[in-house]
Formats: sequence, C-alpha cells, structure tokens
Amino acid sequence: MTAQPALSPPERETLSPPAEADLDLLLLIRHFELTLLRLFDKGRLSGTTHTCLGQEYVPVALKPLLDEADFVFSNHRGHGHFLARHAEPYGLLAEIMGRQGALCAGVGGSQHIYHHRFLSTGVQGESLPVAVGTALTLKGTGALACVYIGDGTWGEGAVYEALNMARLWRVPLLVVVEHNGIAQSTPAAAHMAGTVAGRAAAFDIPHHRTTSTDIGHIRAELAPLVAAVRRDSLPLVAEFATHRIGPHSKGDDTRTPEEIARVARHDWYTRYARLYPEIFEPCDLRARELVERVAAEVSARPLSVWEGP
Repeated sequence: MTAQPALSPPERETLSPPAEADLDLLLLIRHFELTLLRLFDKGRLSGTTHTCLGQEYVPVALKPLLDEADFVFSNHRGHGHFLARHAEPYGLLAEIMGRQGALCAGVGGSQHIYHHRFLSTGVQGESLPVAVGTALTLKGTGALACVYIGDGTWGEGAVYEALNMARLWRVPLLVVVEHNGIAQSTPAAAHMAGTVAGRAAAFDIPHHRTTSTDIGHIRAELAPLVAAVRRDSLPLVAEFATHRIGPHSKGDDTRTPEEIARVARHDWYTRYARLYPEIFEPCDLRARELVERVAAEVSARPLSVWEGP
C-alpha cells in the first residue's frame, strides 16, 4: 500500500459546515470565474481577465463584517470582491463582455469597475491612497474603507505613503492583504524583503494574519478587530495566507505542474465537496446552472454603446 503524502497544516484544517448562503456565494464566484476562462478559450472575450480561483473565501468571509455605508476598493483580481459586495453577476459579465446592461457601459471591462461605493483598478497600489482619502471623510460616521491588495503590491511606494498618512490621521481603514505568495510569476521570496507584519509594525498599525479557510473561524477572529477600526478610527492590516490555484490571467500560468498541484491541495472547493457532499452538491449544481443562464443571456445581448457623461 502506497503511503499518502503528509499534508501541510492548512490542508489538515477541519472545516466547519458552511452556511448555505456562504456556500452559494462561494460557488457563484467559482463558476463565474471558470466561465470567464472558458469564454476566453472560445474567443468570446477581449482584453484580459484575472480570476480569483482559490481565494473566493476571503471576500465571502468579510461580507457580513462590511456595512452598506462602507466603501470597498479592489484590484485587478476583483470579480470575487465585487460579487461578495453586490450580487449582480449579469451586470458584471455584461461589463466584461461589453454588452448592454454593463455596470459601466462596457468601458471598465474586467479590471476597472465603479458601482455603488465599489471601485476596482488594474493599477497596482492605486486603490490604497484613494481609500485613505475616502476613509478620512468617514471619520466619526462608523463607516470604513476596505481595500484589497496582494503581496506584490507591497513593492509600490504609494502603499507606504498611504499607510503613513492613514496612521497619522487615524482613519477607519481596513487593508485586506491576499498573500498568495506569487506576484504574476515572481515568488514572494524574490520580491519582498521582510514580512507584511513587520511593515505594518513600522507604521504602528495593528496587524492580524490568518492561515484559515474556515469562514466561520475567520469571521470570529476579525469581527472584533473590524469593530475596533470603526470605533477607534484606526487602520488595520488583515493578512490572509491564501493560494491562487488558477492562472495569473487567462491561461498564463508559469508555475511548474508540481507547484500547481501543491496549491490545488489547499482548494476549499474540493475540501468542502469531500467533507459535506450533501450540502455541497445541490449548491454546486444551482450555482453552475445560474452562471450558465447568465452567460447565455448576456452573450446574446447587443454590444453596449458608450454615450459619454
């Protein structure tokens, strides 16, 4: 009998049964992203797109911790952030495909979305200074600005200027770091000196790191910390040790097959499917059918026409 390989600590983590609403959202994001890659393969999409495959649980875990009055700032890998904030897959896919019903008339595409206090950008590090300015206007209101960045963004000078101002001005800012260990094709060890925790400490900003993919566990950890951001008007850096199981964009994955297989073992999708099939399977089917309907309907729409401001 062949011995099974030892699993790393995140893979041995016991996942609690997911709430159906959380699982529905996780699977909506998963199948939305997979559908985008299929549409690209068929030549139905132009430009580029960056999927969050493997990282979907981060915005889903944060969803109930964010209020309607909060602002959310995203990045190039932001479809999951958007869908966790606004359950509008038709509008998002129409935007990416440049079809009628698009969120921004089709001029934003995959990376640049502005919709009801949600803003994403493909320019690395751009969101953080804008989020600090927005958070400054939110002081004393109980609302906050949440900004998602990756480990690669910590090479941008604007990040440090923004963090410095955020701490000096004591603004209600939640910085969510999706640390997947690779910036496009460069491992974190080759592009980052020190740690995210050390850099936050340099600005006297509280830092919390989690390796968990258990949504309930993550929320329990972060709920009091996010509440303190609102109450004390003080920034927080929340770092997620996560894994990108899909390509950087479209099909350009430069990792070795062995590395891709290693990160895939951390995927919440296969673990939930194995642990809770009676909950997972009907939710998975429902999400697949929903995204298929979205793709069919949006693909049949006429092209969007930008008529100017």
